[in-house]
Amino acid sequence: MSELFPSVPNGHALFSLLLTAFALFLFTRKKIPLEISSLALLVILALSFALFPYTVGGEHFEAIAFFEGFGHEALITVCALMVVGQGLVQTGALEPIGRILTKAWSRAPFLSFLMTLIVSAILSAFINNTPIVVLLLPILISVCMRTKTPASRVLMPMGFATLVGGMGTTIGTSTNLLVVSVARDLGLPQIGMFDFVVPAAIASGVAIFYLWLIAPRMLEEREVGVADSSPRLFQAYLHIDADSPVVGKTVAEAKAMASDGINLVRLKRGDHFIVLLPDAVLHDGDRLRVMDTSSKIRAAADAMKATLYSGDHQVDDEHPLNAENQTLAEIAVVAGSRLDRTNLRYTAFLQRHQLVVLGLHRAGRDIWKPSEDIMDVTLEQGDVLLVQGNKDEIRKLKMNPEFLVLDSSVEVPSTEKSLIAQLTLLAVVATAATGLLPIAVSSLAGAMIMLGARCLRLGSAIRAVSSSVYFVVVASLALGQALTITGASEYLTDVFLFFTRDSAPVMVLSALMLLMAILTNVVSNNAAAVIGTPIGVGIAQQLGVDPEPFVLAVLFGANLSFATPMSYKTNLLVMSAGGYKFNDFMKVGIPLTILMWLSYSWLLGWFYL
Repeated sequence: MSELFPSVPNGHALFSLLLTAFALFLFTRKKIPLEISSLALLVILALSFALFPYTVGGEHFEAIAFFEGFGHEALITVCALMVVGQGLVQTGALEPIGRILTKAWSRAPFLSFLMTLIVSAILSAFINNTPIVVLLLPILISVCMRTKTPASRVLMPMGFATLVGGMGTTIGTSTNLLVVSVARDLGLPQIGMFDFVVPAAIASGVAIFYLWLIAPRMLEEREVGVADSSPRLFQAYLHIDADSPVVGKTVAEAKAMASDGINLVRLKRGDHFIVLLPDAVLHDGDRLRVMDTSSKIRAAADAMKATLYSGDHQVDDEHPLNAENQTLAEIAVVAGSRLDRTNLRYTAFLQRHQLVVLGLHRAGRDIWKPSEDIMDVTLEQGDVLLVQGNKDEIRKLKMNPEFLVLDSSVEVPSTEKSLIAQLTLLAVVATAATGLLPIAVSSLAGAMIMLGARCLRLGSAIRAVSSSVYFVVVASLALGQALTITGASEYLTDVFLFFTRDSAPVMVLSALMLLMAILTNVVSNNAAAVIGTPIGVGIAQQLGVDPEPFVLAVLFGANLSFATPMSYKTNLLVMSAGGYKFNDFMKVGIPLTILMWLSYSWLLGWFYL
């Protein structure tokens, strides 16, 4: 091995390296959507190679080849498995597990916590961990309230357990699928679904015991602010009288008359409800249902010259406004929800669900600025809405699989399609594990079965496919291709080996895994995986050892997303539900990252080198 620092690569390789560095920088910019960053990188890459052609082995490289990622097997598999996972959520296929865990917690919370961590990890080896977290968050909050256990000491370990379990199979995470697919594209033998399950199971066991016995003691007791029974808004009816100035005017005009606006929920005409459109014209005798503060309701009644009713009684000293049966709840935006990447006004959330949103939080911070209307704030996965409404409406929302309601009940939605969804997942895993079908084929067939059996609607299936994951994967595959064909990956391999020269192969492997672990907590884990896989293969080839453990080092390292709440989307869900701070993730996540890094370094050396 040369003692000299590797010489500067060719111009195209240097450009690919600089663009990769720029990509990693863009992926850390929270204000720039990942979709925009990814598409921009793809366009820059394609334009550059089209305008400045590159020759590979005497043949001209076509820049259009960078678009092949849109049809890559790994991307198809990732998207199909997202749809299958959403089908499990929509049908309530995981409801039996929730019911069993609920009963167990009521009898032996300490041992049930261990069982919850184990079950979470096992399920996440076959299902995207988001449905698992969506299932368990409300259940754990409820049982913690009933057993007087601090939920803040339970929720984060559960979330981390799903990440730990996802490392066990090739389909556990999109990162795993990408690493395995890229490795095969580089000429390595296909890695089977359970080929690395033994080292993964051992390392996961170490992590589970840490999350069970140590992590809860490192977390402060925090009160989870859900299911607050103190009402903030009132419900009432505005009866439009004949002499009211709003008769003949539209709903939008009537609303403008009310001081500071008013939350109009429903319009009733006779025995029928009228769609509350802005241009709907009001008639004499109409009843407008409103939900707002007492002062705003009274001001609206005065402005419209409407008679104010509370229930069946006209509001007066004897029958004042009341908030009977009103309650507060917190709702998290999850994959597949109509609220993801849109706003409350566009989805007609108030009219559809009869609930008023009082606050919006993202990663524990209030994102509703006083200068903007709360109905116009664009929402993202992991955002939490504080809502108020009738308890029956909250209960309906609880049974709607599009939403994650964080309250004290343990109701889990279930439908007659749940058995179909369970059998579909079993068929996808079994056919792929036995080699009967490639995972891309079995997962896509599973997604079609879910749609054909009406386990979920087409709209829900489309929303289940994360656009950010989709475009990041495509851009990452294109960057990885550019690094490989230009020799940039080989250059990075030489640089890495220069700094780890004279080290044993297991130490080089360990250093590679640590590098991936650092990258995955700063940038997209999928990007880290695609960029790191060719480097891992190149290192093994130059060392003259089996490349598989180095590919697995990249796979495991890119999955160690524990140190920050932004490193994985379920971390944000857990952060909001548990009332955690950024430092809480560092306090628990960094030791867990180090523990798993050391465990996997030793295990990969023991099993493969």
